[in-house]
Amino acid sequence: MSENNYKEAAAVFANYTPDLPDLSAGEMTFTFLSGGLINTTRLVRCGLKSSFLLQQINTSVFCNPEDVQNNYISISKYAEQAHTGLRLPHPKYHKQNESLFRDKDGNYWRAFEFIEHAFSPPVAENPLQAKTTAKTFAKFTLAFDEFNTDQLRIVIPDFHNLSFRYHQFEESLKGEQIKRKIKATLLIEELKKREKYKHFYEVITESSESFPLRVMHHDAKIANVLFSKKTGKVICPVDFDTVMPGYYFSDMGDMIRSMACTHDENSIDFNNINIRSDFYNAILDGYLEVMKNSLTEAEKKYIHYAGLIMIYMQALRFMTDYLNGDIYYRIEYAEQNFDKAKNQLILLERLEDFFKKEFQFIP
Repeated sequence: MSENNYKEAAAVFANYTPDLPDLSAGEMTFTFLSGGLINTTRLVRCGLKSSFLLQQINTSVFCNPEDVQNNYISISKYAEQAHTGLRLPHPKYHKQNESLFRDKDGNYWRAFEFIEHAFSPPVAENPLQAKTTAKTFAKFTLAFDEFNTDQLRIVIPDFHNLSFRYHQFEESLKGEQIKRKIKATLLIEELKKREKYKHFYEVITESSESFPLRVMHHDAKIANVLFSKKTGKVICPVDFDTVMPGYYFSDMGDMIRSMACTHDENSIDFNNINIRSDFYNAILDGYLEVMKNSLTEAEKKYIHYAGLIMIYMQALRFMTDYLNGDIYYRIEYAEQNFDKAKNQLILLERLEDFFKKEFQFIP
């Protein structure tokens, strides 16, 4: 990316004023924000106008940036016009009805309001934070209860499609990474033993009345929630790149996977990976407190499958990439995908044990 491209994009957004001649934003300063894993984001402070966030969309991940932005504009307008009470960062425009800018090199840019005096915790430090996060993403989905999901475009096909992920896993077993298959033999067998979760996913997709498509965030974690530095209360969820139609298990499952565990997916402290019951129950209580009247009887009956499906899916994805020679996930050492697959499989086993002990529920 040319060093001047972000300055060009920033000027286009900064100088545009709706229904008025373009007015200079004055001198601009730029601060690179390092938190994002996919897109490149800068805070732009202007001498004569409000600060805003400028983001370059990673087209290697999001092949159709127009679809990503279409989804955000659709939910943003709906949230405001339907009086949902849900706050989303306002998108900025560079022309009337144009919020996506393509520079001379073909890079795609967008801009949002910058919310001052806010922060996003990297991890949930206590059950209350976990419950608050669960309520935040539940309120997000509930706000779009009457929204037509057909208006949303599929930005990452088969993102949380467990049947597809299992098929990828099966295909990876046909590959030529013989030494890796031998090393992973026990993990592979344990993953195969749990194919029942794929079959349950297929029941979900074939039962539209019991398991309707909903507006799901698809990256539900506390790092995607803005809190006020002054009050400590939630301002709004953020990072809507993966908002798509989805099923009930996605967001709650993501939160269980990322917050109910004692160790994250990078840990190799395998003996101490476990489920924190207080965090799990906080997530469950927070989500149901908001969504209980919207969920179908089937969704409520199988609510515990949310974590099972998401953790199993991630274990499959790490193992698949390991057997394919590490072609998808960025790794820091040669066996990291193997270790991550093992980590997630252990977490899945601990969740299964937790259900048997706490709920007398055998998946």
